[in-house]
Amino acid sequence: MGRGAYALARVAVIVRAPAGWLWWPGVLAAGIGTLVPGLTGRRIGVLAGAALFVIAGAVVFVVRRKRYLELARDASRAGKTVFLQDRAVTVRTRRRALRWWLLPAFLAAMGSSFAVPAAGGMLLAGLGAGLWAKALWLGRWERAHDALLWVRTDRVPRGRPAGKAVDAYQTTGIVAGDAGPGGARRSRAMAGAGR
Repeated sequence: MGRGAYALARVAVIVRAPAGWLWWPGVLAAGIGTLVPGLTGRRIGVLAGAALFVIAGAVVFVVRRKRYLELARDASRAGKTVFLQDRAVTVRTRRRALRWWLLPAFLAAMGSSFAVPAAGGMLLAGLGAGLWAKALWLGRWERAHDALLWVRTDRVPRGRPAGKAVDAYQTTGIVAGDAGPGGARRSRAMAGAGR
C-alpha cells in the first residue's frame, strides 16, 4: 500500500448502498404485479416470486464471502494521512454508478408480471435483501474484531469491494467515520476518532 494521502470508503457502506434501491422498487413492482392475472395466474406467480426472492437473496449473501474474509484477515491499519470518505458520499457514488440499470430492471420486473405476476419484483427485492444481509454480516465481523473495514476508493471504480482490482483492506477503530458497523448511519458523526 503506497504512502501519502488517499481516500478510503467503508466496505459495508458500498455493499449496503444499493440495497434500498433494489428492495423498494422490487416491492412496488411485486405489489403492482399482483394486480395483473398474467399467463400463469397470481398464485403461481407469487409462489415463483417467493422462491426467486429466497434464491436471489441467498446467492447475493453467499457470493464472494470467502474473498471478503481473506481481505479482512489480511487488512492493515490505516495510516494517519488517509481521508475517510463520508457515508453519504459513498452511498451517492455507488447509487449513481447503478442508476443506469436500476430503471430498466424495474421496468423489466413490471413487464414480467404479464407472464408471471409479482415474480420479477420479488426477484429484485431479493437482491436488495441479500445485499442488506451481507452488510449486516460484515457488521458482525467488525464488532467481533473491534475494527471497521475500509477500501481505497480508487480500487473500486465499479463498486465491487471484493473485486479483482481490490488487493487489500485497511482498518480503523470501531468509532472512526460517520457509519457504524455494517454501514448503518450513526446517530452522530465521529469522524477520525478511534483510529
